[in-house]
Amino acid sequence: MQKFWRVLKGLLFSKGNKEFLIFLSFLALSGVFWLFMTLNETYEREFSIPVTITNVPKNVVLTSDETDTVRMTIRDKGITLVTYMYGIYGDGLKNLRINFSSYARNNGMGIVSAAELQKMVYQQLASSSQIVAVKPEKLEYYFNYGAKKRVPVRWSGRVIPDELYFISRVQYWPDSVDVYASTEKLDSINTMYTEQLNYANFRDTLFVNVHLARGKGVKTVPDMVKVGFFTDVLTDEEIEGILIQGINMPPGKVLRTFPSRVTVHFVAGASVYKNLTYEDFTVVADYKEMKASPSEKCRIYLKNAPPGISRARLSVDAVDYLIEEDQSGL
Repeated sequence: MQKFWRVLKGLLFSKGNKEFLIFLSFLALSGVFWLFMTLNETYEREFSIPVTITNVPKNVVLTSDETDTVRMTIRDKGITLVTYMYGIYGDGLKNLRINFSSYARNNGMGIVSAAELQKMVYQQLASSSQIVAVKPEKLEYYFNYGAKKRVPVRWSGRVIPDELYFISRVQYWPDSVDVYASTEKLDSINTMYTEQLNYANFRDTLFVNVHLARGKGVKTVPDMVKVGFFTDVLTDEEIEGILIQGINMPPGKVLRTFPSRVTVHFVAGASVYKNLTYEDFTVVADYKEMKASPSEKCRIYLKNAPPGISRARLSVDAVDYLIEEDQSGL
């Protein structure tokens, strides 16, 4: 150990190292001097200050957030601003607490002006500090007395699976939420949509936890839902034997087509296709069109198709036909 200290002493107090230590000392002193001069200059800095609504009556429901934020730009010497930033000589800038009844109005809204907000903050500042800007210009909060409405949830945005897949089903947890707002707003709200989603090129079932996109003065319970996008593999399929039906036929007339049944081609998921039958589709020919444009063939249309399929098309778009007397009533 003594040998170690002798070596260390020799290193520190050798002529070269003494000069280095002197250099470090002057460097540290100059750094302290520079810092002192810098902090003595006047600066402006923006501070974000949380604002909390307090003493809310039990029969009142806040339909805006209980805690908001105001941003204030304060001008003072650097050393003072540092104390606000880090709370060196206290807790820094404390949260503002707004008494509910002091600013609530009868229209379900409370407004705190920028002047009132500055007055509250000035109580925490040194006498040399000056507030030069406030954002927003006023703080607003909304409330009602329990009026609510239950509405369904729907997703919003862009959700596109991989090219060979499609969304066969969407499920929500929960599928409905309670909405609190003014009577006027409740009357206009029939669905609550999620914030914009953006997902693409996925194959497996996608689960997303997302906030609801509520407007100003609107509160939802809960404010977040889980959405499940269930995927299925796309396949080209067809269903045969779909009967062609005549519509707008005059009394006593019946339509006969050749062929009487057709095939529909479509794209669907495997789970959807296995439950389909020809009775799920409706193909028609319109008598009014035949009468307006007489021809040897009549056009046929796919009138109804079940949900969960896409790009449905008929194997033919026109067939031979006859208009006959209806013998069924004889």
